[in-house]
Amino acid sequence: MKQHISQFRFWAIGLITVWLALFVFVPNLLVLITSFLTRDTVNTIALPVNVENYVRTLDLLYLQVLVDSLGMSLLAMIVCLLIGYPFAMCIVQLPKRWQPILLFLVILPFWTNSLVRTYALQFILGNKGLINNLLLSLGLIEKPLQLLYTKFAVVLGLSYILLPFMVLPLFSALEKVDVRLLHAAKDLGAGAFSRFWRITVPLTSPGIVAGCLMVLLPAMGMFYISDLLGGKNLLLGNVIKTQFLNTRDWPFGSALSVLLIVLLGFMLWLYFRAAKFVSRQGGINDSDF
Repeated sequence: MKQHISQFRFWAIGLITVWLALFVFVPNLLVLITSFLTRDTVNTIALPVNVENYVRTLDLLYLQVLVDSLGMSLLAMIVCLLIGYPFAMCIVQLPKRWQPILLFLVILPFWTNSLVRTYALQFILGNKGLINNLLLSLGLIEKPLQLLYTKFAVVLGLSYILLPFMVLPLFSALEKVDVRLLHAAKDLGAGAFSRFWRITVPLTSPGIVAGCLMVLLPAMGMFYISDLLGGKNLLLGNVIKTQFLNTRDWPFGSALSVLLIVLLGFMLWLYFRAAKFVSRQGGINDSDF
């Protein structure tokens, strides 16, 4: 029996390792190598090796796109956190038999392609969309509001698509919180806000960071949302897509992709720091109240 388990573990780990090497490590390594090469109009990439592509990322035009992209992604992350945290707390506090139903409803949008859902938002936010038609029929506005092709539309689209990625890790973290700590804090005289801020938030910080990580970085690369909802409000993913598909400047597009990977690494570092913080804390001291 032990021999079969050992063989299963060997093959399982081996297959996962091969899959990660072929479809994660090798592609990212090729992107990294390409970022140091030179653009060639015939062969796409060519020698010599240089760092000019990374120098170009410091151009004010691309820095402005990076700042705007990061700003819209951060706003979407904050919106998802403000909506997702209370929603996840409500799910945790419900009876066990209702939790799977609500979690099913959270992941139900994944059954529909995100591009189709983005087109639905385009219909809702347009000058002749549902929102403007409703406001006009109620007499609250005299002419349609410019909701589409704005930063607001991009943030709304990102929040709508990525909200489940925030709710699920928050639910997982909140479910692990020991309610005895909350009861003990209440007996010691801690108010509701104090219990939430000093116990629930620190103990769920890995889930918060994981949720923010799963929202922030994909948001910066979802170029189709900006294409359909943002107009001239570009995300970093739009610039990368343009470099690969339109201008055919693969080395510069690869350099921008590497910057996203570095940002991902930084966010992962924050996640592990938060996890270590919770594990070192081990519990809540009476002096915290």
